[in-house]
Amino acid sequence: MTTMSKTELLNNYSNKQKKIKYTLTALVVAALLIWAFAGMPALEIKDKSRQILGSILQGLTHPDWGFVYQKGGEDLLHGLLETFAIAVVGTILAAIICIPLAFLGAKNIVKLRPVTGTSKFILSIIRVFPEIVMALIFIKAVGPGSFSGVLALGIHSVGMLGKLFAEDIENIDLSATESLKACGANKIKTLVFAVIPQILPTFMSLILYRFELNLRSASILGLIGAGGIGTPLIFALQTRSWDRVGIILIGLVIMVGIVDYISGKIREKIV
Repeated sequence: MTTMSKTELLNNYSNKQKKIKYTLTALVVAALLIWAFAGMPALEIKDKSRQILGSILQGLTHPDWGFVYQKGGEDLLHGLLETFAIAVVGTILAAIICIPLAFLGAKNIVKLRPVTGTSKFILSIIRVFPEIVMALIFIKAVGPGSFSGVLALGIHSVGMLGKLFAEDIENIDLSATESLKACGANKIKTLVFAVIPQILPTFMSLILYRFELNLRSASILGLIGAGGIGTPLIFALQTRSWDRVGIILIGLVIMVGIVDYISGKIREKIV
């Protein structure tokens, strides 16, 4: 009886501590939320804002279909094709550059910790800079246009793809490599026949996923002069040509939707 009562007392004390802990946590979270929302200005829609919003909705519901194709080349189809090309070339550039960095950063492939640490540090530094910052840097370096957009997307994607590739390489099954080494295979044959077949499906899936992200980013980079459909979009916004803005947004939605669907089907077959 004495033992049971001590156990019950300990359980009650533990439950009370948990309740106090949860209560204090809830109070702190509530206080932070109240403090955050207390500093927000009151929401109000001005008359001019209503007029602008009405003009935008009018343009979106009555898009400029004449902008879809024009003989001069500065049209929707040309802009979407340029955006698609920027995303494709940028993704290919990133996939090529990140592969050696990923292998150098995999601890089970390279045993030298300074090498793996340096590779992962480089990938981390690259990931720090967002695409738009990269684009601004390359616009100053090589001038505005599609080339700066390709470099911005390509270099920025190296950081994320390299990190994911390195993690996938570190998770492979090493039994196949050990068997090949026992049979007398050199490092190149071991890499080709034991490592690459294991990581190739994931590599392709990650590249396709990164391409989808780059396609969205490429449409934004044109707003700062890095080529693509973003360039006519910013011109249309500046001149308040809401009907042209509407057709550009419709084109972007259709292109991204088609690419997402096809990419998803390909990933299902690969993985």
